[in-house]
Amino acid sequence: MKCPECGYLDTSVIDSRMTKDGLAIRRRRECPKCKTRFTTYERVENLVPMVIKKDNRREPFDRQKIEAGLLKACEKRPISMDTIEKVVDRIAKKYEDAAEKEIPAADIGEEIMTELKELDKVAYVRFASVYRDFKDIGEFMDELKGLLKTKLKPKQSHAPKKPHQ
Repeated sequence: MKCPECGYLDTSVIDSRMTKDGLAIRRRRECPKCKTRFTTYERVENLVPMVIKKDNRREPFDRQKIEAGLLKACEKRPISMDTIEKVVDRIAKKYEDAAEKEIPAADIGEEIMTELKELDKVAYVRFASVYRDFKDIGEFMDELKGLLKTKLKPKQSHAPKKPHQ
């Protein structure tokens, strides 16, 4: 493995551990030339599906884009990195394990929104506002009203009913 500091090609592994989820191996490495220490992750390489963008361009599926979108939506929210990583893992696993060779970007966006709706309503609205590209405040308000309808169910009144006169 090439040293990121000096470019030396023969670095040493000083520690290897499996990640908590068991899907990767974390390796601590050291460069014998400059003594820089760094971490690498080894994962099984699946055949990566292609993502079909809105303009019909195709690009390889990239879990880092999902993570970046979630991090932006969850910025300054009480959501741990561990929780965000679990969401990224769930979404990435779904698409990396799928038999489809091509996935519409819209499907991935909807999956992210489903996860965020359960995780944090503010993060959901943040992501939706960018993802759905609201044209005006009316579209944004419609999304918020829909969110409120799912959250607020009519409450049963426990007060005694007044007799009709």
